[in-house]
Amino acid sequence: MVSLHMGEADARPHLSELVINWHITEVCNYRCGYCYAKWNDDSKEFLHDWERTQRLLDEVFSFFSPDNSSNPLRNQISWGRVRLNLAGGEPLLYRDKVLRILSYSKSKGIDTSIITNGSRLDVDFLDQLASHVSMLGLSIDSANKEQNIEIGRTDKSGNQLGLDSIADLFDRARQVNPGIRLKINTVINAINYNEDMQELISSLAPQRWKVFRMLPVITNDLSISSSDFQKFVEKHKSLDHVMSVEGNEDMSESYIMIDPHGRFFQNRIRHQGYQYSRSIESVGAAKAFDELRLSAETYASRYRMIPIKEAI
Repeated sequence: MVSLHMGEADARPHLSELVINWHITEVCNYRCGYCYAKWNDDSKEFLHDWERTQRLLDEVFSFFSPDNSSNPLRNQISWGRVRLNLAGGEPLLYRDKVLRILSYSKSKGIDTSIITNGSRLDVDFLDQLASHVSMLGLSIDSANKEQNIEIGRTDKSGNQLGLDSIADLFDRARQVNPGIRLKINTVINAINYNEDMQELISSLAPQRWKVFRMLPVITNDLSISSSDFQKFVEKHKSLDHVMSVEGNEDMSESYIMIDPHGRFFQNRIRHQGYQYSRSIESVGAAKAFDELRLSAETYASRYRMIPIKEAI
C-alpha cells in the first residue's frame, strides 16, 4: 500500500522518470561485510528463464506506464518516463543476459541503467553497455586497497578495481555515449567512515554521488552511528553539488524494488529483514505492489521532485 503523505492531487510533484530497481541476482564475486543482497528464496532467479523474464517485464512496465491511470501512485506523483535500473549482487556476472534485458526494455520505450562493482567491465563490453543505458553506476567504497580488502570488495583471487581502471571506464563511457550520466554509490561503514574521498570523487566527476549509511537490514556487521555518518558527510561538504545523502530512515519504505525471484520488496523501518509481496508472476503487479508500504513523499524527493505546474 502507498502511504498517503502528499498533499492535494494538484500539488503532486512531477518526476521526469520513475525508477524501478530490479535486483536480478544475489550472486556476486565480492563479499562485502555489510551486503544487503540476501533474499529468502531458494527458487530459480528469473534472469535465467527468458520467457519468465519477458512476462515479468511486460507486467511491470504496463503497471508503471505513465498512461496507466489505475496505478495508485498517480494520486501522489506523476512521471514522464520509466527507468529500469539493474542491480545485484553483481549483474555483470551475466553480461549477455543483462544486454538482452536492456535491449528488450528499450524496445518497450523504457530507459535503462545499471549499478555494478565494475570488476567485469572491459573496453569491449563497455562499448556495448554504454550505448544501452542512460546511466552507469559504479559501487566504490574506498580509494584505499587495504580498506577494500577489509570491507570485502575483492574477488576470491584478491583482485579489486583500481582507481586508474575506474577513471578509464568513466572516460570510455563518455566517449561511447556523450549523453550518459555517471553515478557513484558509496556505503559508509565502520571501515571507511574516516576516509577522505574528495580527491577521488572530484577527479571522476560523476553527475551524482550517492552516499549511504550502512543499513543493518541483513546484518549489523560494519554498522556505524548516526554521528559517525554525519562526520563523513560534513567532511565532504565541498561535493554538495553532486552528493546525495541517505541515512537509514531515508532508505526505508522509499524505493520501488524487485528481487531476483520476481517479488516487490522493501527495507522495513526499525526492523531487520525485508518485507516481501507475493510473486508478481502469480498475482500481478497491481496486487503485489499493494501489499507493501511506499512513502511516495520520500521516493519523490530522492528523484528531485518539481511541482507539476512547472513541468507542463
